Amino acid sequence: MEPKIWRDMGLSDDEYQRIEKLMGREPNFLEVGIFSVMWSEHCSYKTSKPVLKKFPTEGPQVLQGPGENAGIVDIGDDLAVAFKMESHNHPSAVEPYQGAATGVGGILRDVFTMGARPVAVLNSLRFGPLTEENNKYLLDGVVSGISGYGNSIGIPTVGGDVYFHSSYNGNPLVNAMAIGLLEHKDIAKGVATGVGNPVMVVGAKTGRDGIHGATFASVELSEEAQPPAVQAGDPFMEKLLMEACLELIQSGAVVGIQDMGAAGLTSSSSEMASRGNSGIEMELSLVPCRETGMTPYEIMLSESQERMLIVPQAGREKEVEEVFARWGLEATVVGRVTDDGMLRLLEKGRLVAEIPVKALTDEAPVYHRPSQEPDYYQKLKNTKLENIELKDSAENVLLALISSPTIASKEWIYRQYDYQVGTNTVVAPGGDAAVLRVRGTSKAIAMTTDCNSRYVYLDPYIGGILAVVEAAQNIVCVGAKPLAITDCLNFGNPERPEIFWQFEQACAGVAEACRALNTPVTGGNVSLYNETLGQAVYPTPMIGMIGLLKDLDQVLKNQITSEGEQLYLVGEREGELAGSEYLSRFEQLEAGSLPEPDLKEIQKRLDFILEGNKQGLLLAAHDISEGGLAVCLAEMTINCGAEINIESGNQLKVLFGERLGRIIVTAPKEKSAALETLAREYDIPLTHLGSSKGKNLKIKVAGQECLDVPLSQYRPLYESAIRDIMES
Repeated sequence: MEPKIWRDMGLSDDEYQRIEKLMGREPNFLEVGIFSVMWSEHCSYKTSKPVLKKFPTEGPQVLQGPGENAGIVDIGDDLAVAFKMESHNHPSAVEPYQGAATGVGGILRDVFTMGARPVAVLNSLRFGPLTEENNKYLLDGVVSGISGYGNSIGIPTVGGDVYFHSSYNGNPLVNAMAIGLLEHKDIAKGVATGVGNPVMVVGAKTGRDGIHGATFASVELSEEAQPPAVQAGDPFMEKLLMEACLELIQSGAVVGIQDMGAAGLTSSSSEMASRGNSGIEMELSLVPCRETGMTPYEIMLSESQERMLIVPQAGREKEVEEVFARWGLEATVVGRVTDDGMLRLLEKGRLVAEIPVKALTDEAPVYHRPSQEPDYYQKLKNTKLENIELKDSAENVLLALISSPTIASKEWIYRQYDYQVGTNTVVAPGGDAAVLRVRGTSKAIAMTTDCNSRYVYLDPYIGGILAVVEAAQNIVCVGAKPLAITDCLNFGNPERPEIFWQFEQACAGVAEACRALNTPVTGGNVSLYNETLGQAVYPTPMIGMIGLLKDLDQVLKNQITSEGEQLYLVGEREGELAGSEYLSRFEQLEAGSLPEPDLKEIQKRLDFILEGNKQGLLLAAHDISEGGLAVCLAEMTINCGAEINIESGNQLKVLFGERLGRIIVTAPKEKSAALETLAREYDIPLTHLGSSKGKNLKIKVAGQECLDVPLSQYRPLYESAIRDIMES
């Protein structure tokens, strides 16, 4: 076989020789194609496996950890939550509407494949600056794709986060997270066992779209890269598929079930057989196709949407067909489970491929990439920031920051989502975390996605820690206890030692924070090669976290709603300029040494807030993140002003310095003394800031009045910033 063939499919010469050795012969064209997608970075995790093994993945709350379609955690009373996050970056760069829409469809299938009914979707998005028309086009298309799919299928899009930075020019990040609820007895697995059990293709017919999509997701975006036809999603078909699959799982007829996501029929069949230590034989002429003349290669590598592979118990095929027929869908027997460990493919009885299943999965190459600290790291870390002063009045700085698209309200985005469908949404987009009630109980689930990639770029280890810390803070700020995380690790080309160093360090930070905060990693996704013309995106280890409120009545808001609320700062009075929005916006500088957080101290602060809320001492909570304390106060005082007096500190660092581990809480005046007593018991820093009053935000620092801004001035800027840009 010509070397160009396997190289064009993304395989190296060494990998091709490894295939020949595993096969004991030269593979044919179809077999090379199957290996190419299964050994792609997207499917095999060949670069990231050694790093991911360092994540904590176990805990009493974990019912299913990494290795399945989604993770599952226990929430008591025989109920559980399935959740997962994945990327659809490259397809969204090529065709933003369908790229984002099929990202939502794929992550929903991962969740209901586990036997869970999806109840919510979140999205974590990164784009280049909106000053460039292409980034506006990408944002508009992606948001339309998310809303078009989620709204149509009837699952609320309840939260997420959006950042804008030049590193994402040409390579947006579109990460989707889905959450589902299920009973313990309905947990399903993606496994093929039981010799003679049928293998069935269900759902939509197979087309030619998305062929080699997994390979495309495993290379840099460049002028030479040839994108496949991006898959087209059909949310109405997915709704039918979801209902049919959930009904079938609850019937007890299913041995194993898996979504046909990346690499389609190839990955679903080989992964199910591998998990079951079995083999699968399929007759490809039986696979329902929507296009004529499809070859075995096209059938096996197609990534057409809304399809599943099911292994039911032998003798219950008719039952499967009847369930799917009731929902207007096809269910077709295309093969059977074998005991020889082979993926055997036939076309009209003729053998066209025969590959050891473990060669595709367990025997995929694993690379221990060279790692090297980037040249920029020490230079930026040692940049002196001591002499930086306020460039403008504190009032003008605040107005500029809250109208920055990264900080400003994302209402233009989330107003396009039907976030109340299902009527379970308790805290909608715009809160620190979304909250959904669990019907039939007093419980609620909190969920969030977070990552400040600028922090990760400046110090990947500390940035990885801070991504988890921010997620935990947001969960706690709505009154929930953090349970576990899923992740979506977005990085550049790992073959470059400095990029792999970023990846290693960031994952080490995530692991450290998860251990300290008892939020194990239940699964996720790695998205590498996020580069455009050799320029990598900022390292972005996205964290999706869920938490549990045992009492729905204890949900905390994040805004002041009445006069007389007492405001308190949990944590240090001053933030730092390193990596701050102020430094970037007013000094055009992204530099500095990030302070390493004390995770034990942060855990104490989070426990204090949970206990204070449990005792009924709190009214609201909001974490201090991008923009610092002044921005946090402005966001909290959208409906009612406040008078703040901070006795000492550097004005710039107090107002606009950033340091995670700090949260502003409010309490009724009559409960202030009890809150202060509780803070002393927990031995955490608590500073009384002032009270809610009037229609202005007034702040004094060290006796000097430095900021007095009417709500009527900053509220419109905050609420309309993105809308004005997108609709201009």
